[in-house]
Amino acid sequence: MISANLSAIFYLLSGVLFILALRGLSSPETSRQGNFFGILGMIIAITVTFLSTGNFSTGFIFVLIFILVGGSIGAFIAYRIPMTAMPELVAGFHSLVGLAAVFVAISAFLNPEAFNLGMPGNIKLGSLIEMSIGAAVGAITFSGSVIAFLKLQGIMSGSPITFKGQHPLNAIILISIVVLIYLLCSTQSSNLFWILLVVSFLIGFLLIIPIGGADMPVVISMLNSYSGWAAAGIGFTLENTALIITGALVGSSGAILSYIMCKGMNRSFFNVILGGFGATEETTSSSSKEQRPVKSGNADDAAFLMKNASSVIIVPGYGMAVAQAQHALREMVDTLKKNDIKVSYAIHPVAGRMPGHMNVLLAEANVPYDEVFELEEINNDFANADVAFVIGANDVTNPIAKTDPQSPIYGMPVLDVEKCKSVLFVKRSLSPGYAGIDNDLFYKENTLMLFADAKKMTEDITKNL
Repeated sequence: MISANLSAIFYLLSGVLFILALRGLSSPETSRQGNFFGILGMIIAITVTFLSTGNFSTGFIFVLIFILVGGSIGAFIAYRIPMTAMPELVAGFHSLVGLAAVFVAISAFLNPEAFNLGMPGNIKLGSLIEMSIGAAVGAITFSGSVIAFLKLQGIMSGSPITFKGQHPLNAIILISIVVLIYLLCSTQSSNLFWILLVVSFLIGFLLIIPIGGADMPVVISMLNSYSGWAAAGIGFTLENTALIITGALVGSSGAILSYIMCKGMNRSFFNVILGGFGATEETTSSSSKEQRPVKSGNADDAAFLMKNASSVIIVPGYGMAVAQAQHALREMVDTLKKNDIKVSYAIHPVAGRMPGHMNVLLAEANVPYDEVFELEEINNDFANADVAFVIGANDVTNPIAKTDPQSPIYGMPVLDVEKCKSVLFVKRSLSPGYAGIDNDLFYKENTLMLFADAKKMTEDITKNL
């Protein structure tokens, strides 16, 4: 058994380590250190919570079993999961956080004595408010994350699912949740508690289904924030300092990241929260795709253009991630640099399917950090570059985002690759990207399509170089 004062000190230490972890994860150079701080903070928090229970008989054995089983499953999944499936994994883990918050709230409501919250039907008002909010946000996080997982996994269509009166219905349900929490705190009726959970699960589904695939990275970030607030609410119910601190950090950092991404994609932050964006009808130019001329080439053509260039900008995307072509790309770039060709990497904020996806893959291939630039840092350089080598980045290079108000990606800042003298676009086919729309860049006069697997094409280009 550990004293309350000592627990508070260790919880504070774990909180500081979590803050250092977030600070470290803000930059590729310090990300490994940030991960270490996060792991250490979590070990301290779990250990202190474990020692604070004061029950080293049956409870000790059960908790130890659950930690070992859960930790083993988590380690196995983390080891086996490919980088391309990381967004789905994040969505899945968010759903578990939300579900855990719901289960704790149910336990606390049915057996408040075990949590020192009072008696059934006579729970402390403050605790009941915290419990209700934590349960509602947890239920929304769970059901919303399940929909996000299904869309990212391709089990469910990535297109927006809309119906007449959807937004008024969402508004009515959200208002009803507030009313139910008020009535629950007034009457402490178990029926109202279960109704609150059902309604919260329902609104989670309804908030995410109208969101299209192009906006899914923002959804993942927002659900991350929701999971944090759910954990913080339950932390107050359990009077657990570490859970409150951790939940608040995750909630606030997720909200800030979502705001930054919304700003970068020209989306409304409040529409993200309310599930109202991405619900426009997706119109495409795919009907005329077959009639539009496309220039295609091979590895020899691409190598010739690159050999005669003075500067090349690499634009990686999800296609590179799927093909695991980052190491082949690094080898190609090294060959170009040996020929005194300047090479830079241009990263869109939502390249791939979650923030930082491309940065992690490039870091895995030991690409120097000073060669990697964000959109706002490099977008003006495309006009002066000889070649843009686009390897699987579809929606984030689509010029239609600047010209077609009816497009679901209209207003989203994109990389100005079409301004290069030559554009080499590596792609398996002319199929649309995750947003489900045709890319006008395919048909530009200065674009040469390289239809092949990204890794094989890159390796062939290197051989020709």
